[in-house]
Amino acid sequence: MSWIEDPAFTADEPFGPQTLPYGVLPGGIAVRVGDQALLLRGLALGERLGPLVATGTLDALLAAGRPAWSELRARLVEIVSAASAPRGAELAGLDGAVLPFTVADYVDFYSSRHHAENVGRIFRPDGEALLPNWTHLPIGYHGRAGTVVVSGTPVVRPHGQRRTSAGPVFEPTRRLDIEAEVGFVCGGPVASRLTPSQAVDHVFGVALVNDWSARDVQAWEYQPLGPFLGKSFATSVSAWITPLEAFAVARVSPPPLGNDVLPYLVEERPWGLDVDLEVEWNGVVVSRPPFREMSWTFAQQLAHLSANGATVRPGDLIASGTVSGPARDERGSFLELSWGGKEPVVVGGDERTFLEDGDTVRITATAPGESGSVVGLAEVVGTVSPADER
Repeated sequence: MSWIEDPAFTADEPFGPQTLPYGVLPGGIAVRVGDQALLLRGLALGERLGPLVATGTLDALLAAGRPAWSELRARLVEIVSAASAPRGAELAGLDGAVLPFTVADYVDFYSSRHHAENVGRIFRPDGEALLPNWTHLPIGYHGRAGTVVVSGTPVVRPHGQRRTSAGPVFEPTRRLDIEAEVGFVCGGPVASRLTPSQAVDHVFGVALVNDWSARDVQAWEYQPLGPFLGKSFATSVSAWITPLEAFAVARVSPPPLGNDVLPYLVEERPWGLDVDLEVEWNGVVVSRPPFREMSWTFAQQLAHLSANGATVRPGDLIASGTVSGPARDERGSFLELSWGGKEPVVVGGDERTFLEDGDTVRITATAPGESGSVVGLAEVVGTVSPADER
């Protein structure tokens, strides 16, 4: 029994005591407890932990490292599981959540074989679906940290160059898309040249990501250097970060790559995760991408990212890349669902290919927890606004 009276705060629900994701509300840092949040500023957490949650962001907590994260989580489990409320406990609603940490760097990977092969067939119909380097290293690109926004922020249709039969034009994208992804929020001391085992201690928690994409802009600009304006205009992230420790029993081995990897990418125990995503388009579920199908793990991604001496810092956001499975209803982008616009998707009785102004996309996810519980990842939501006047 818990002093928190909320029917959504049970082990059978995504945001019970087994989850306890962190976020930032107008009242400060909080953990989500069902459909409410427990503010941390008034709790007696001691001289070591108290200052880490006394500010308006998670930045200090991210920098503190794994021992502090584990200690705080254990203390919070005690507090929310108690029969009576501790002194200073204050519950609040979930409204007003802001981006909970300062994004240092943002790197987006490309770790779903199904997604990579689908996109290859769509963009390069006369070439190989999967390029030869893909099974040997985690492919990724550096995105724009400054355009990472919290869930609920409107997404303005971007302008960009696209190719026409008469030559390139500059106008609002006609092929606005989503990418349903899982993100990993980094913390701990600044480090480089990490092994996969070391990389785990530099991941604070997990959040859903929507890497919005302008496909017509992307198709014209991406060769030879990869994504640029077709991706950099907006990336949405959940307002609540679920601690990595909550996924202890959700670990799985990723699908085989078909070849050995170089020693610096070998994991002693793989960090694939059994997470089920769900994508809603204007309230209609159109896809259920399985994260367990991802071929590269976050530990391998961080090991590769830092292998050349690049640093991993508190606040770095590492995104998995689009999560797609083998079935059509497991594809994590509308580019794939509509097969480049050739196979429309039925949404609310209408045939659709890419996003229209006013459309809303909502992504949710769950994973198995201890003793049959359910671990939740907070939703990431965005609504498309019309392009700005130029």
